[in-house]
Amino acid sequence: IDSEKRRQISVRGLAGLGDVSELRKSFNRHLHFTLVKDRNVATPRDYFFALAHAVRDHLVGRWIRTQQCYYERDPKRIYYLSLEFYMGRTLQNTMVNLGLQNACDEAIYQLGLDLEELEEIEEDAGLGNGGLGRLAACFLDSMATLGLAAYGYGIRYEFGIFNQKIVDGWQVEEADDWLRYGNPWEKARPEYMLPVHFYGRVEHTAEGAKWVDTQVVLAMPYDTPVPGYKNNTVNTMRLWSAKAPNDFNLQEFNVGDYIEAVLDRNLAENISRVLYPNDNFFEGKELRLKQEYFVVAATLQDIIRRFKSSKFGCRDPVRASFETFPDKVSARIEHPCAGCPLSHLPIASIPWAWEITQKTCAYTNHTVLPEALERWPISMFEKLLPRHLEIIYTINQKHLDHVAALYPGDVDRLRRMSVIEEGDCKRINMAHLCVIGSHAVNGVARIHSEIVKNSVFKDFYDLEPEKFQNKTNGITPRRWLLLCNPGLAEVIAEKIGEDFITDLSQLKKLLQFVDDEIFIRDVAKVKQENKLKFSAQLEEQYKVKINPSSMFDVQVKRIHEYKRQLLNCLHAITLYNRIRSNPTKSFVPRTIMIGGKAAPGYHMAKMIIKLITSIGEVVNNDPYVGDRLKVIFLENYRVSFAEKVIPASDLSQQISTAGTEASGTGNMKFMLNGALTIGTMDGANVEMAEEAGEENLFIFGMRVEDVEAMDQQGYNAKKYYDRLPELRQAIDQISSGFFSPRDPGCFHDVVNMLMYHDRFKVFADYEAYIQCQGQVDELYMNPREWTKKVIKNIASSGKFSSDRTITEYAREIWGVEPSALKIPPPNLPRE
Repeated sequence: IDSEKRRQISVRGLAGLGDVSELRKSFNRHLHFTLVKDRNVATPRDYFFALAHAVRDHLVGRWIRTQQCYYERDPKRIYYLSLEFYMGRTLQNTMVNLGLQNACDEAIYQLGLDLEELEEIEEDAGLGNGGLGRLAACFLDSMATLGLAAYGYGIRYEFGIFNQKIVDGWQVEEADDWLRYGNPWEKARPEYMLPVHFYGRVEHTAEGAKWVDTQVVLAMPYDTPVPGYKNNTVNTMRLWSAKAPNDFNLQEFNVGDYIEAVLDRNLAENISRVLYPNDNFFEGKELRLKQEYFVVAATLQDIIRRFKSSKFGCRDPVRASFETFPDKVSARIEHPCAGCPLSHLPIASIPWAWEITQKTCAYTNHTVLPEALERWPISMFEKLLPRHLEIIYTINQKHLDHVAALYPGDVDRLRRMSVIEEGDCKRINMAHLCVIGSHAVNGVARIHSEIVKNSVFKDFYDLEPEKFQNKTNGITPRRWLLLCNPGLAEVIAEKIGEDFITDLSQLKKLLQFVDDEIFIRDVAKVKQENKLKFSAQLEEQYKVKINPSSMFDVQVKRIHEYKRQLLNCLHAITLYNRIRSNPTKSFVPRTIMIGGKAAPGYHMAKMIIKLITSIGEVVNNDPYVGDRLKVIFLENYRVSFAEKVIPASDLSQQISTAGTEASGTGNMKFMLNGALTIGTMDGANVEMAEEAGEENLFIFGMRVEDVEAMDQQGYNAKKYYDRLPELRQAIDQISSGFFSPRDPGCFHDVVNMLMYHDRFKVFADYEAYIQCQGQVDELYMNPREWTKKVIKNIASSGKFSSDRTITEYAREIWGVEPSALKIPPPNLPRE
């Protein structure tokens, strides 16, 4: 193992000798008891599990102590409900947050093993699609680091986001059996199992409405510890797994049908079987509604149980009154996990629950795309949750009466603001239910929050403007700098100390070193090392020779028309054509990498992947081009892959149509890791440009008002096609089968969409984008000036820490104060 890799990195804490020998002993003990008796040879996976258990031992004492502190202090608790938690790997993150990484590295080295190789064995916990699920993971890290009594609640999917294979250039999905070897980080808690009811009917009696003849599914909780950064706080993420009760359907069968009845249990347990792989798209399937209600119903029962538990050491339900509920509980809901909590609280036998609901719940909106907002058919709701439908009708009537009193005679406004949408198929608009059922509503970047107020929920904003806020997203600097880019973290720590890890705004201090030649050289050197390491990995995986001094031009995110991977493709083709028509001219070498998964049912997204791979096939095998241009599709993009590609990137592509990306968080990860951004004024790009200065990003294209103006007058793609020869050439090549010689009509749908049905106006931004890419080339040829811009970007990325985001949520929505108090570690007595 080379000495460079093993040098002590101060920001990860020097290895204490006691820690090293204790970890070694613990590792050996776990290895001994983990190994199967009739097997004499340990496998690498055995080593991984032994290390994971040794690290987990350090977590458990802190976890128990944290929960004891919460029980005794009885703080207000924050509940983060999400159908997605995209956690990635846990081992390295836990070592970083507990300050154990160097001790583990040393202990594993002394045992003759390689820590990095063991880390690679861990499966990603891919319980999310992309931005929304990864945001939830960053927020859990920040809530623990800020000492908040917070709980993440979601579903323990047996199969997470599918593994993506590329076969002949097409995406093929494989099930992600992430639990097949077991999960060392979770603890099953059957003692807290809870019933969740479905179907049945409503009986109206003298005592009130009763929901009867329901089908029961049990929600079994699995707890995962979430450690804060070096503060000994360990919070809990509780994920529910669906279990059939023992008597499930047995009473309906005679003895002869016993086998069938037991097989039928699968229907109940399917609820937590698989994550829906749609990002920014609503799929109105009954199973999906079941998942939403399942997580909400189980979580609310759990919240109420915890609320009723006394802090005085006795387990009697001393809190019989719910008046103080909103003082002790704050629940954060989002799409997709909407509405249900708002209609569930009354079921939990709390009278006048609506007012409590509104004071307790806060709603975060994550998208402005109309196809992403949830609108459930009444017929489905009535079948699955008949009692809840009645409650929603009551809530809606009360809401509409209130609106009618304020705007007499405005029937159109009532129609627009109703929770129930009339039409061929009557639907429940979950977003409307969330807005009226919450005391706060926020978007996730300033521009997005303005769109939410001015268009998506304009009527609701007019009614209650004080409800609406902005909370710009953030990322955790622990995973997205310390863990994934230790070299850069070290270079920064040498200049400004280590406090930036929990206070990212301190990065501003780097501005004084923008002209420091040694610092410029060190930052550039770290980037080059990351590129060399990543290109070696790419060459091994794709058998494509990478030029490590080429510009690494990267776009990694879900494949979606609004994110405009197609604009990136058109640039790649334009570059290719320029090199072909002028082979002796000098070009800035580029390696264009595009990665991301397409929802399995999203035809156009799958076509986009096929187009990228087809362009790569032609470009990468053209001897005229050589190493001046490579186009690579990065297969199976996921959290652990992001941790490698982001630190190695030079250019970050954030090129969605202005007004479509709510925020983006990939953009922040690239900025923090020293990539420059080429992007539109969309989502958090706007605030990134504000923080760093627009001149330090490559901003191009239409602004929101330009897009709106174009919508008014009508977008005509053919106008651009006729006017721009390079664009016309690229489209003609795609259309004629130049990139798909074996199937010339392959990309007919793509061309047809771009020419006649493009909601996201790719051609309208093409010219500005190509010009802007020319500026990128120009700057890249001056490495010193490029690196100075990189330093300015890193120094300006402090705002985009999830610690800042969560501090704002805590103070302005949840009504709690972050705490810098350290819980004493388990080996010291508590005060």
